[in-house]
Amino acid sequence: MASRRLYYDGCAAAHGLDLVGERWALLVVRELMLGPKRFTDLRDGLPQASPNVLAQRLRDLEQAGVVQRRRLPPPAASAVYELTEWGLELEPVLQSLGRWASRSPLMPDGASIGLDSFVLALRTMFNAAAAEGVTASYELRLGVHTFRVRIADGEFDVTRGTAEHPNAVIIGEVEALAGVVFGGRPLSDAIRDGDLELSGDTDAVARFVTLFPLPDRVSA
Repeated sequence: MASRRLYYDGCAAAHGLDLVGERWALLVVRELMLGPKRFTDLRDGLPQASPNVLAQRLRDLEQAGVVQRRRLPPPAASAVYELTEWGLELEPVLQSLGRWASRSPLMPDGASIGLDSFVLALRTMFNAAAAEGVTASYELRLGVHTFRVRIADGEFDVTRGTAEHPNAVIIGEVEALAGVVFGGRPLSDAIRDGDLELSGDTDAVARFVTLFPLPDRVSA
C-alpha cells in the first residue's frame, strides 16, 4: 500500500484534506453517518472500493480519530465501525459539499444513489420554508430498510426504525423514491407503475416529496 500523500501546509483546510481527503475516505464517513456498520455493510455501500483500499481508509480514519472500531456483545460478537463524536461533526461539511456540488453543470443525471446517500440528501436538501405549517410523521420502507421521519416546526428528523402511528407509509426501492424527490418524476407515475406503494394520507406524501428542492445549477 502506497504511503499517504500529505500537504504539509499550515492551513487548517489543508490539514482537513490530510485527514479525509484521500479517495473514498469522505464516503466512508458518509456511510457511517447514520450509525455503526460492519465491514461487509460498508462494502455493500461502497461497491467500487476494493476491500484493501477500504480497510486502509478505515485504518487511516481510526488513526486520525474520526472513526473507532468496537466489538458488539454476544450473540452478535462482530466488529463494527462508527464515527467518533468529532467524526460526527463532519455532517455539516458533507451537507455543504453536497449542496455546492449539486449545482455543478456536470452533475450526472440519473446516476444511482445508495440508501445512506439518499437519506443524507434528504437531510441536506430539506427546505424549512417549504415545510412551513407541516406537522407529520412518515415511515419509509426502502428495500429491507425502514426509517421514521418526523417533520414539525420547520425541522426534519430521520432515524432508522419504524414510526409509531405515521401519517403515511411509503414503500419502494431507494431509486424509485429518489427519482420522485430529486429526479422530477411525478409521484403518480411511480405509483401507477408499481414502483412505489403508499398507505395513509396520500396528500401528506404529495407534500413530502416537494420539501427537498435542488438548487439551480450554474451555467457551464
